[in-house]
Amino acid sequence: MDEAQWVKPRGSASDGLGLRRVPRDRRQKLPESPAAAERRRIRLSNPRRMKMTNNVNTPAVMLPLKEKDKPIVQKLLSAGCCARCVLRFCCVSVQAAYRQAQHETLKELQTFIMEKENNKVQDSADFKPHDTDLSQTVEDPPCKKAKLDPTEAVQSETDAAAMVTQKKEESSVCVVCLGILQDLCGPDQAIKIVETVKAQNYEFDTLVLSVSLPAQLCVREHSCWLHVKKEVRQKGLVLDKDDVIQVKEAFKWIMQGLVTKQLEGVAVVSKSPFEVGVEFTHPDTESDCHFLAKCCPDCFKPTKNKQSVFTRMAVVKALEKISDVKFLEHYPCPPSEPSGSCTPQDIQCLHVSVFIAGRYNKFCRSLPQTPWVIDGERRMESSVEELIAAPILSAFRADGFNFSSSGREDVDVRTLGNGRPFAMELLNPHRSRFSKVEMKQLQEMINKSSDKIRVRDLQIVTREAMSRMKEGEEEKTKSYTALVWTQKSIENEDISFINDIKDLTLDQKTPLRVLHRRALAIRQRVIHSMNVRFVDSHHFYLGLKTQAGTYIKEFVHGDFGRTKPNLCQLLKTDTDILELDVE
Repeated sequence: MDEAQWVKPRGSASDGLGLRRVPRDRRQKLPESPAAAERRRIRLSNPRRMKMTNNVNTPAVMLPLKEKDKPIVQKLLSAGCCARCVLRFCCVSVQAAYRQAQHETLKELQTFIMEKENNKVQDSADFKPHDTDLSQTVEDPPCKKAKLDPTEAVQSETDAAAMVTQKKEESSVCVVCLGILQDLCGPDQAIKIVETVKAQNYEFDTLVLSVSLPAQLCVREHSCWLHVKKEVRQKGLVLDKDDVIQVKEAFKWIMQGLVTKQLEGVAVVSKSPFEVGVEFTHPDTESDCHFLAKCCPDCFKPTKNKQSVFTRMAVVKALEKISDVKFLEHYPCPPSEPSGSCTPQDIQCLHVSVFIAGRYNKFCRSLPQTPWVIDGERRMESSVEELIAAPILSAFRADGFNFSSSGREDVDVRTLGNGRPFAMELLNPHRSRFSKVEMKQLQEMINKSSDKIRVRDLQIVTREAMSRMKEGEEEKTKSYTALVWTQKSIENEDISFINDIKDLTLDQKTPLRVLHRRALAIRQRVIHSMNVRFVDSHHFYLGLKTQAGTYIKEFVHGDFGRTKPNLCQLLKTDTDILELDVE
């Protein structure tokens, strides 16, 4: 409906209310505020910033900035911060604000600042005498060469200045993030990440994005924080440094949606077994951290494995310790403009370890449990570990593995019965999901590859289940069968008394054969029961049930008296072990 404007005439007749109706084409146009004019100008000149929602045009992103943020925004932009770093220092946690195009955010920040200046001009422009005859003012035709209203003149000048400033700020590298939140977190970077992931052929449902940043970013951010700290205090505002959004978080907010789109819907989440790591370096500014080593030497102690003492953790610790005055004595505030952006390094993909468990039997008396290498030379051509690991490593496409078992047997000892429990940690597997049927097929593949070993109960387990395999080893009971030789001729009656011995406690010094890898100590072990089976006058089979960790060979031959009591003492003759099987 065409609404009329009602005014009160002077010295003329009117309706009962003392008002008369002025036609639409002759009514007064109330002055538009600079803020409203700027918003209208942006909407008309940037149709891409509008999106259709139920057939209604709405702005793509509204920056959640308040009046108190204006001096901070102005100070940060003047210092050379990029638009997204300005949002970080203003504690903007709306993720959509960071995903907006950099130049659009910068334009909104410029508009946000201009509102403050334009409001001042508007206040002075509004302070002028009002015409006495409003109707006459409305009906007078405008001049052909009308002068610009003061607000319009200021607006035009401000727009021109803003465009120049915007172009300069878009082309310069941010003094805080060193370009990471500018040109290094867009669609091109997302394409590089996805191409790397696809090339390495990982199997995954979700992924987590990790970012490694140069340590000097902490120094630059601290400098910029001190730059705005004074402004914040002068305005009586409360703003904690911990509230500032981290560069890592902002980077992830921007990249998550881009990577998900390139991977056709694979979610980028905060926790996932598959991790994609992005690393940035900036060699030109590495020296930014060096003054901290002089001011806080305790925070930068050299370590054996780390190439540089200026780690991110050490720098953060030093910045917490150093005073503001001392910091400003050694480092510029705000930080100086860098010569170029950060350099992205190779993208790294890593899948968490997968754990495999099962039991193995060993039927060969010339096969060590693990590779037997002395002075770089192999003593045996293979091992239990290698025979089991090779097919598993190939199936899971893992980069490496760690093998462990519940106890170990000597190279000449067979492992029979239910087998020895073992577990494997597969490092960075490219394939991680196997069904029970596929694990059964993998088990059969291992068993067909060699007649020296056999595997059973092969399955995928958790890390906790793997650690439980080692628990209670001292309390376990093991069964052994040994073929014993005696120097003195014996009869069945000479050895039958052994069947009656129960819970025999042994004191075993560390055997000479393992003294090079085990500490010298006396360990008490218990033989719970024994049984004998006569073979001939110099041989018999000895069956034992013992506490786990008992040295059976040393019990049989005595180890030069280092194990007491021993079988030599019990039979009053020298004895030795020829064969040993463990169950």
